[in-house]
Amino acid sequence: MDLGELRNQIDEIDSEIVSLYEKRMDVCGKVAEYKIENGKKVFDRVREEEKIRAVKAMTHNDFNRHGVGELFEQIMSMSRKLQYRMLSEQGALGKLPFIGMKKLDTKQARVVFQGAEGAYSQAAMAQYFGDKIESFHVDTFRDAMSAIDEGSADFAVLPIENSTAGIVSEIYDLLVEFENYIVGEQIIRIEHCLLGVPGAKIGDIQKVYSHPQSLMQSARFLSDYSWQQISMKNNAFAAQKVMEDKDPTQAAIASEYAGQIYGLDILKKGVNQSSTNSTRFIIVTNQKVFLEDAQKISICFEIRHESGSLYRILSHFIYNDLNMTKIESRPIEGRNWEYRFFVDFEGNLADSAVKNALRGLREEAANMKILGNY
Repeated sequence: MDLGELRNQIDEIDSEIVSLYEKRMDVCGKVAEYKIENGKKVFDRVREEEKIRAVKAMTHNDFNRHGVGELFEQIMSMSRKLQYRMLSEQGALGKLPFIGMKKLDTKQARVVFQGAEGAYSQAAMAQYFGDKIESFHVDTFRDAMSAIDEGSADFAVLPIENSTAGIVSEIYDLLVEFENYIVGEQIIRIEHCLLGVPGAKIGDIQKVYSHPQSLMQSARFLSDYSWQQISMKNNAFAAQKVMEDKDPTQAAIASEYAGQIYGLDILKKGVNQSSTNSTRFIIVTNQKVFLEDAQKISICFEIRHESGSLYRILSHFIYNDLNMTKIESRPIEGRNWEYRFFVDFEGNLADSAVKNALRGLREEAANMKILGNY
C-alpha cells in the first residue's frame, strides 16, 4: 500500500469513530435525564475506574493499553460535561450561595488594613474607598482577617501579589482558613522614596530603615552608600520611627504617601530598581456577595495525588471556554507533598458557563472553595 491508501483507511476509521462517539453521547444524554429524574450525582468514580480497567484489558500491548485508558478518560470527561450542561438547562444545578449586588454598601463601613499609618495598604484603601472612609490598622494579616471575621470591621485591604516579588503566600493560606471572601481589588504602583526628617540631606544619612523586601528592591541605589541597613516589619513603621526619633542621620525607605503622613522630606524618589513594580491588593469581607458586573473569579481546590488529576480538573475551564488567568499552589499543612491549587479565571457567578464549570469542579475536586467574584 502507498501512503495515500493508508490515509484513506485512516479517514474511514475516523468517520466510524465520529459516528460511534455521537451515538455514545446520545446515550449519555439519556443517562443524564435519568440522573436528573432520580437525583443522582453525575460523577461516579468507582464506575469510571471499573470502565477504564475493562477497556484497557481489551487491548493487545502496553502502548495501546495506555492510549485506550487516556482516550476513555477523555470520553468520560466529555460525557460528564454534557451531563452538567443538561443539569444546568433543567435548572438542576442549584443556586450558588453568593448574592449579587449592584454596588458594595460602604456607608458607615469600617475598613481594616495591616501595618501602620502610611502603609501601602492604606494608600490602596484610600484609592478604593476614598479618603473619608473610617479605618483602623492592625499588626498582622491574621489580625485583619480576624477583624472582619468577628465583625469589628466590614472590609479588609490585604496585599496578595507583587509584580516582582510574587505572591504573598500567607494571604492565600488565610483565605482558606477564614470564611472571608474577595469582593474587589486595587493595584498600587510601588515607588519607594528615601525619607528623612525636615532639613536632612543625603550626606547626613548613616542608617536606613525599611522592610527587608524594600531594602532588597533598592539594593542598586543603596550599594552607592555605606549606610547601615536595618530591617523593619513594615515600611510605614520605618517612616514612623524616623519621625519619632527626629534624627537627621536616619532615613526610611517607604512611599511618598508615608512621607506625607509623617511629615518627612523626600530625599530621593524612585530608589527601587523597577519602574514597573506594582502590588495587587484584595478587598475582603465576611459576606458571600459579589458585584453584578464582576469579571474575575478566584477559587481553590485539592485534588487526588495521582497522574493526570490536575489535567482533568483544568479541562472544565477549557470545555466551558473560560480563560484561566492565574494558577498557584500551596502545600497542604500536615500532608507531605500534597498541594492546594488557587486559580483565577474570567467570568461572573451568574454566567451559565461558570456554573457548569464550578459544578464539575465541585464534584470532581476535594474541598473546592469559591474565594470571591470581583
